[in-house]
Amino acid sequence: MGDKANAHPGAAGRALTADHPASVRNVVLVGHSGCGKTTLVEALALTAGAVNRAGRVEDGTAVSDYDEIEHRQQRSIQLSLVPVEWGGIKINLLDTPGYADFVGELRAGLRAADAALFVVSAAEGTQGISGATRMVWDECAAVGMPRAIVITHLEAARADFEQMTRACAETFGGDDPDAVLPLYLPLHGQAGADGHAPVQGLIGLLSQKVFDYSSGERKERPPSGEELPLIAEARDRLIEGIIAESEDESLMDRYLGGEELDFKTLVSDLETAVARGIFHPVLAAAPAAEGAKQGLGTVELLELITGGFPTPLERPAPEVTTPSGAPREVAACDPEGPLVAEVVKTSSDPYVGRISLVRVFSGTLRPDETVHVSGHGLSDRGHEGRALHEADERIGALSSPFGKQQRTLGKAIAGDLACVAKLSRAETGDTLSAKDNPLLMEPWTMPDPLLPLAIQAHSKPDEDKLSQGLSRLVAEDPTMRLEQNQSTHQVVLWCLGEAHADVALERLRNRFGVQVDVVPHKVSLRETFAGRSAARGRHVKQSGGHGQFAICEIEVEPLPGGAGIEFVDKVVGGAVPRQFIPSVEKGVRAQAVRGVALGYPLVDVRITLLDGKAHSVDSSDAAFQTAGALALREAASGATIHLLEPVSEVQILVADDYVGAVMSDLSGRRGRVVGTEQSPGGRTLVRAEVPEIEIGRYAVDLRSLSHGTGRFSRRYARHEPMPAQQAAKLREEAGSSG
Repeated sequence: MGDKANAHPGAAGRALTADHPASVRNVVLVGHSGCGKTTLVEALALTAGAVNRAGRVEDGTAVSDYDEIEHRQQRSIQLSLVPVEWGGIKINLLDTPGYADFVGELRAGLRAADAALFVVSAAEGTQGISGATRMVWDECAAVGMPRAIVITHLEAARADFEQMTRACAETFGGDDPDAVLPLYLPLHGQAGADGHAPVQGLIGLLSQKVFDYSSGERKERPPSGEELPLIAEARDRLIEGIIAESEDESLMDRYLGGEELDFKTLVSDLETAVARGIFHPVLAAAPAAEGAKQGLGTVELLELITGGFPTPLERPAPEVTTPSGAPREVAACDPEGPLVAEVVKTSSDPYVGRISLVRVFSGTLRPDETVHVSGHGLSDRGHEGRALHEADERIGALSSPFGKQQRTLGKAIAGDLACVAKLSRAETGDTLSAKDNPLLMEPWTMPDPLLPLAIQAHSKPDEDKLSQGLSRLVAEDPTMRLEQNQSTHQVVLWCLGEAHADVALERLRNRFGVQVDVVPHKVSLRETFAGRSAARGRHVKQSGGHGQFAICEIEVEPLPGGAGIEFVDKVVGGAVPRQFIPSVEKGVRAQAVRGVALGYPLVDVRITLLDGKAHSVDSSDAAFQTAGALALREAASGATIHLLEPVSEVQILVADDYVGAVMSDLSGRRGRVVGTEQSPGGRTLVRAEVPEIEIGRYAVDLRSLSHGTGRFSRRYARHEPMPAQQAAKLREEAGSSG
């Protein structure tokens, strides 16, 4: 790497096609918000000739922009595909959001890619490597995904490439810091008045050549006598790091014996080590200056991607089954094999309609063919969602995105990515396969949305459109979950965080034309009797014609938690005719659902019918239902009613440094810690029981407490009595609102 020609065919104005998986590279860019991923993608597109001026396509829009919300918020909120070409290789660059609320887009990018570029900002010093970025690195390591590191913002006054490289080695190298080493060192120009010396080029450690970008275009020259000593130590360490992973075990002995190893041998071993995911080179990159043709380090990065990153052929075949669950064998990335493709992202275009970004793992996808759509839905994640679904659907036009443009493709082969128009029944995560050979891929892991957003239609016209808008929103984004809560009668959209919720509301409003109001989220409270109570229900009315007559006497006593409502008949002597006893039960059960104190359902009581009176003419089913309900309300008026609140079992995985803060915070939420245990990677799993009313915003608060490194899950455990102080506050609020 470092001595290849700069010439490239340029891709501006045409769709890039791939005829063989070996000519494709799928690369996802990872890093926290503001680290420079989108700027880097635009710089690579400029260097590759995919744009005619820095970051702009023919219509003048930025190559990475798509969503209007991104323009307004000035940050990426969704996965963006930018295809470029370098040396006859099609590179699908997958730009992901860095903000934690949009981690679903990041995971979709990881699913579609075969290698990852971790982007780190030198402007933030060693703090520029976030905890969330470290966790993604660990996830990639677990599946052996090849990774490289790109250091950006070297133009910042306090940027220090050497310091950032050491920080990357310490953070990402784990037990082997020599697996994370730079391929190039920055070449600094003259220091300015502020003492900062700008980076004007790179020195190749393997090639021992200088690549000077100071003129706005990459120029190659030999190093000066002053520059060679600067790279000797770093070069020796790099060579040792590369050959330590070499399959040729003699290389280390030859090198330590003083032999000068062949440059091509070193590059070959480097590319093999990178592709196997055991060596992670560090590079530097910067956008092109005004009028420049190339950004610093972009040529070197494109050469690494095309030479060092694996082809889709090197990715193991996906695990697939039939929709019924029977296993199937699929050859790895065979364009002639059975069709297996996956929808990794779904979006809506106001002019085209629904657009599905698809990764083809096997076979070839062609327009106008009918495919089988299979999906797991969300039911396997333990909450509401669509179950396994299937449908046959005709493939619309295939295209390759470029900014806001869609460039038509004739086909998409195994290993490539393409956009499919108007797949109306396919959701994110669904599998596309041949109509006569339906297959299903196991969906990738998505975080569970844990921030509730209770909404209601703003007006009657909005109410008519709300259901369709919400279903389309959830189909596009599997990290959102829609709940129709039967207890609170609220429509709840579960999100990953506040920014995620804001985007959902804006998309409902602008994309689907639905205005909604956000209302306070309610938890499913219950009521129960604290002790035994008895009462009479008397419903006697006489007016013209048949009257209404029903009297019943009941006794109510509490039962253990989870017992529900138990109705017992102890009437003797026919005081209440047998045909009306079910009427009394129906009445008390209906009243229990409506509640007896604050309108929350009554649970965990035994209601015993002891006695009553009837009239031969005026008694009826309706009269005894009313009497039963009155009796229960009377019993409640003379008893102490406990409010029961739902309690969740919560598991929190957090870095050891933040365990104390998390435990203290749980205590303030009336939480009870029931255990802790150590987890790999210097993390601790905290298990606790916490009232649900206290963790409505925990998804946001934990992120702040743990600097983005904490994760949690929750599962309903039981209802238990609410402390008197909290219950009194609710009663006071209910009284004032009434």
